[in-house]
Amino acid sequence: MDTKESLLSTDDTRLGQALIKQGHLSDKELSRLERMRQSQADGGSLATLLLNLGMMSERELAITMANLTDLPLTGNEEYPLSPPLDIELPYRFLKEHHLVPLRQEEDELVLAMVDPRDDFSVSAMAMMCQQPIRLQVGVSSEVTATIERLYGEGQSKMGDILSAVQQEEETEESIAQLKDMASEAPVIRLVNLIIQKAVDLRASDIHVEPFENRLNIRYRIDGVLQQSEAPPVNMTPAIISRIKIMARLNIAERRLPQDGRIELKIQGMELDIRVSTVPTMHGESLVMRLLNRESVILDFDALGFAKHTKQRFQQVLKIPHGMVMVTGPTGSGKTTTLYTALNQLNTTELKLITVEDPVEYQLEGVNQIHVKPAIGLTFASALRSIVRQDPDVIMVGEMRDLETARICVQSALTGHLVLSTLHTNDAASSVTRLLEMGVEDYLLTSTLNGVIGQRLVRVLCPHCKAGYQPLPELVQELKLTPLIPDEPIRLYRPTGCARCAGTGYHGRLAIQELLTMNDDIRKLVLSHADAGQIQQAAIRNGMHTMYDDGLLKAQQGITNIEEVIRVTQEA
Repeated sequence: MDTKESLLSTDDTRLGQALIKQGHLSDKELSRLERMRQSQADGGSLATLLLNLGMMSERELAITMANLTDLPLTGNEEYPLSPPLDIELPYRFLKEHHLVPLRQEEDELVLAMVDPRDDFSVSAMAMMCQQPIRLQVGVSSEVTATIERLYGEGQSKMGDILSAVQQEEETEESIAQLKDMASEAPVIRLVNLIIQKAVDLRASDIHVEPFENRLNIRYRIDGVLQQSEAPPVNMTPAIISRIKIMARLNIAERRLPQDGRIELKIQGMELDIRVSTVPTMHGESLVMRLLNRESVILDFDALGFAKHTKQRFQQVLKIPHGMVMVTGPTGSGKTTTLYTALNQLNTTELKLITVEDPVEYQLEGVNQIHVKPAIGLTFASALRSIVRQDPDVIMVGEMRDLETARICVQSALTGHLVLSTLHTNDAASSVTRLLEMGVEDYLLTSTLNGVIGQRLVRVLCPHCKAGYQPLPELVQELKLTPLIPDEPIRLYRPTGCARCAGTGYHGRLAIQELLTMNDDIRKLVLSHADAGQIQQAAIRNGMHTMYDDGLLKAQQGITNIEEVIRVTQEA
């Protein structure tokens, strides 16, 4: 017994030291956790304690465990849809020891384990299955969900209850029944698990999509949607209803789109979740956008601003009046760039007011207005009122129509600095878009100070990216020039490792172009020149295009050339 306890303590010490080295724990926290672990009746493990206290995410712990034991991390797609063994395995044993069979490979069984250092469990599984065991590290929630789905008790009962829901006839009785089912413990746990997994995967959006014979759950990770294991289709009404209850939406209304908001605290993080529902052929399609207030870094360098672009943009922000626009498609980080600009302008000498739909992040010292069209508080009506509030800086979440655009121009003419966003492909197109909306050319040339066009590219995982020397033909086609004269050009590609969950990418970064007004561009605007002519004039004026910025970041090893081409090919 003493030998086993000593061995467990050694394993936990190694895990603790690895977590300290990676910055997840401090020496003081580890000492406190060790005292807590020893005070428990059953001892327990450090890994279990960390998860129970919410001090680490499940995925972070799994990645650390995979690196520590030199075992592969189990991907989402590896969890089986049906039990891989013919023999019946005890549900309680699998649950207590946090392990699940993945697949049969020749003469060995592959297991996913949360803590692969548990030799007793491995020996017991080898004895039960009468074959050698090969281990992989599993994420706790994914292992638990697979055990419940393949070997769990009471699943058929839950399915029977949910399949009894009559979606066609909206009666008070059926709505009450739906509320009851959405409040059942299994449904609550399942929805919490879906959100928890999104946090662990660093997802920005969760897509819940009902179809005739299946329910799709997809996560947008680093801008790309990834399929996830989904619950049975007969659980769809209860899952959708549970999320709608959390977002304070009307669960009886399934014919009209609805928008709501959920505020949650997960693993010590304040999450703000925006919920959107739309009716489809087979039920309501639901999207949750996750906003982690604590993870947003309002810093130009962290956003990916090149030194040249950052300096020019900061000069534009120093002009006390006029308009500054940020343009790009939905989800390209426009609002974050505006918040970073606001954060820089937020001093005691200036009064800042924003009009947004919705307010995404709360900034200390900034007066933020959430528009409510249902009661007549639109962008245009709010703008008319806030001009009388004597602001120095006004931020408009989006320039959606001519009325809003004209009020912004008038505000810029009367001594205010106006920041806003627009949906166009590049910086030059935003000038022509405003003209097409009906803004007078002479007013535009007098008020527009600068336009930033931006896109988000995925960042290569620093632990597994691989460098290579491109072919001369590729260098010529892409018009690449070496960062250091007379040195060979070097590009990088993703490979995939445990730390990036095999994707080869970790996070996203902006590539940008900044168009600033000068006399040449003003003449082109007054003559209603096309976007191409305006862009060429801006390049002559010193603008680096998004493509050029992307090529630079590709050579620096921040991203890869395929990402740059993917996000700029439409620009």
